[in-house]
Amino acid sequence: MAMRYWRAAEPKRSYDVVVVGGGGHGLATAYYLARNHDLTDVCVVEKGWLGGGNTARNTTIIRSNYLWDESAAIYEHSLKLWERLEEDLGLDLRFSQRGVLNLAHDLGEMRSSLRRVNANALNGVDAEWLTPAEVAAFCPVVNVSPDVRYPVLGATLQRRGGIARHDRVAWGFASVADRLGVDIVEHCEVTGFVRSPAGRVTGVETTRGTITANKVAVVAAGHTSVLAAMVGLRLPLQSHPLQALVSVLLTPVLDCVVMSNAVHVYVSQADKGELVMGAGIDGHNSYTQRGAFHLIEEQLAAALELFPVFAHAKLLRTWGGAVRPRPVHHWSVDRRARRGGGGALTAAR
Repeated sequence: MAMRYWRAAEPKRSYDVVVVGGGGHGLATAYYLARNHDLTDVCVVEKGWLGGGNTARNTTIIRSNYLWDESAAIYEHSLKLWERLEEDLGLDLRFSQRGVLNLAHDLGEMRSSLRRVNANALNGVDAEWLTPAEVAAFCPVVNVSPDVRYPVLGATLQRRGGIARHDRVAWGFASVADRLGVDIVEHCEVTGFVRSPAGRVTGVETTRGTITANKVAVVAAGHTSVLAAMVGLRLPLQSHPLQALVSVLLTPVLDCVVMSNAVHVYVSQADKGELVMGAGIDGHNSYTQRGAFHLIEEQLAAALELFPVFAHAKLLRTWGGAVRPRPVHHWSVDRRARRGGGGALTAAR
């Protein structure tokens, strides 16, 4: 299917809705407003190039096998949207339901993984438990030797999970939203908000002029809290850099997604052939888009333990993306994330 592109729109003076943020979530917001609600007097403003923020810096993993009922429900709804998105947009997004493996390396991880499989079953989410032999059969390049530092004792598998091409997703939402009448304005940074005498937000100040609106939606990923602070709203969010990298192009040998919390790496192979790897977050708050060397080193060591076959693969590039791992001063949600709920961090990947 051929990709059709969007107009380089000039912003009007006013709209029904202004969406701040031209990434996957912002573009999806505009698309669904137009398609589901016939609301087409919409403008998406993006400070850089479309899809160039976290959408361009994520590791493309799509899954819904989360432990907590609330997380499982929202991610399962999202996965069902993914399963018909190519048909809805009429575009090839390289959506591949190749399966997501979550490896378990000790008794505690085995118990928590089995608990998650059972919780998924109760929530109608597909999940199954694999033995080490079944892991090796499903993904032969994973090292399941019992002699390694973190032996694979089993894994959960969600067969409906997988990956998609992030740039095609952004382009697809933008192209179809444009055809429905949405204006998409790139290189248009929001510098402030227009307020009524009563304090209501009635528009945005941008580097391309003032745009008024009946509603303003802020969908700016890690920078949402920065924008909210412009109207005196302190959101309980922190932003941290999340490290990721890709290898040079390789012959396709990894046809699923493999994740490991113990060694903290997750790996898939893109349709072009490069290995896409994610790792942990830096401990400090930051909006930087650079990779931290110590985390990259740990990430590569973990990957090589799981995949000795990649020992001679060369690194192509690294980067960082902003994620929000937990709310600030909200102990109950923070504790829940530590115990395995963890939706906030993974959502940004």
